Amino acid sequence: MELTVDTRSLPPFEVLEIGGEIDVYTAPRLREAVVEAIEAGKLRLIIDVQRVDFLDSTGLGVLVGALKRVRADDGTLDIVCTHERLLKIFQITGLDKVFGLHDSVDAAVASHA
Repeated sequence: MELTVDTRSLPPFEVLEIGGEIDVYTAPRLREAVVEAIEAGKLRLIIDVQRVDFLDSTGLGVLVGALKRVRADDGTLDIVCTHERLLKIFQITGLDKVFGLHDSVDAAVASHA
């Protein structure tokens, strides 16, 4: 399945809306989108995975790498996710304690108010 990445600005946040599957084949596209945003000075990222059907360890690695990059410059990275299947992956790996997981983009924004 194809990976889609749509970005929109919600100052001071950059929202990346991801769709499809994040796996070993598509993770480089996600990494590219994240790096592009960071290099453009967008250090407050919200990654919306509501339209993601599948997430593997490669995809998790991209998300962790992105978090490290933004935190190195005092940025933030939050994830919008309500799918039980994906939330379980975050819980099993302990990444639910590392990422800010939210029910909506608005909730992610509000968590920084």
